[in-house]
Amino acid sequence: MQVIFDIPDTLAEQLAADGKSPASAALEALAVEGYRTHLLSEAEMRRMLGFETRMEVHALLAAHDVPLHYTEEHLRQDIHASDELAAQRALAHTA
Repeated sequence: MQVIFDIPDTLAEQLAADGKSPASAALEALAVEGYRTHLLSEAEMRRMLGFETRMEVHALLAAHDVPLHYTEEHLRQDIHASDELAAQRALAHTA
């Protein structure tokens, strides 16, 4: 979907002061707000912004002081994945 809106040039320059185009700044702001309000997931943000990695999403959220939606269940899953990876590496080194 394409969305077009008009704002004064001086305001567009202020909103995109970090060297991004006003359109990019607006799209990022929309994505960040969507995530902050739980309307978008990290994966949806990544797809919307054309980012290659989750780390790019995390960096953008951090730049806007938006915490990750990271639960205790996410932590348990990450610990489990880490334990499995460590076990696989230990088996690879003993073989």
